[in-house]
Amino acid sequence: MDAEDGTVPLDEAFSETFEVYGRTYQSYALTNKTYFAPIDEEELQRLEQMHSVLRLVFDGRTIFPPVRSPRRILDCGCGGGDWAIEVAEQYPESEVLAIDVSPHVIPAYSPPNLEYQVDDLNGRFTFQSNYFDVVHSQMMAGAIHSNRWRSYIRDIFRVTRPGGWAQMVEIYFNAQSDNGRLTRDNGLSQWSANYLEALQPYKDPRAALQLAAWMRSAGFVEVESRLLTLPMCGWSGENRDRDIGSANVENINQLLFSLGLYPMTQLKGMAYENFEELVERARREANDPAYKAYFPLYAIFLGAIFGNS
Repeated sequence: MDAEDGTVPLDEAFSETFEVYGRTYQSYALTNKTYFAPIDEEELQRLEQMHSVLRLVFDGRTIFPPVRSPRRILDCGCGGGDWAIEVAEQYPESEVLAIDVSPHVIPAYSPPNLEYQVDDLNGRFTFQSNYFDVVHSQMMAGAIHSNRWRSYIRDIFRVTRPGGWAQMVEIYFNAQSDNGRLTRDNGLSQWSANYLEALQPYKDPRAALQLAAWMRSAGFVEVESRLLTLPMCGWSGENRDRDIGSANVENINQLLFSLGLYPMTQLKGMAYENFEELVERARREANDPAYKAYFPLYAIFLGAIFGNS
């Protein structure tokens, strides 16, 4: 163990992989019910697309709070590292630490001020208290155990320095229709119902709805939450939302398959042929502007910690 930062050499168990219907998964993540999405090149490309879509949603902002020169930034669940890399380049004088459970997704390129660590964030944080200026947590509902959320947010609170901020972004993967056209019998509705059911009791797919309350309970103040719509295609009459939806089409097409494959076929026992058919139905509806389909996006949860900065 490195006595200075508390890190240890990578456990080989984190490197082992497992194949399911031609997609590659991390064995550790499946065994420990940590994460049910693939860690292959196809998924990395999708995560990059997702990052591009969220950049449009957030008007190019990476850090929402009023932070001018953050010294230390923590990215929880960095995935392919797109957000961490952009922030490290945007703030070259800062130290950025990016954490993910899978070493397979860590990119080869890394700015000099960016460090990656492999860890399961379902365990208690080992970072020192009052350390980070900004803590970023995005799309972690599929990774954090259902009984871990409150302590996870308390850990974020503990490691954020006085005067620092935390920001959390989550999608609630329950497909909605802006014109009410989606019914229970639609493919998108059935995909959502099966996905949400399959993740329980391991995960809390509705965690996005509780984040603001959990942050306040942990001690954060000035918590601001916004519910946005993430259109699945360019159906909106507003130019900005139409551009976001158009950019999101390929991400949604891939997401419906990659996020649903393991939970629905392995956890819920759905036959692969039935899963493929469901995904195709859901994709057709997602791509059809007549349905005006979207996922609720619970975004910009700003949690401040007041005190001496």
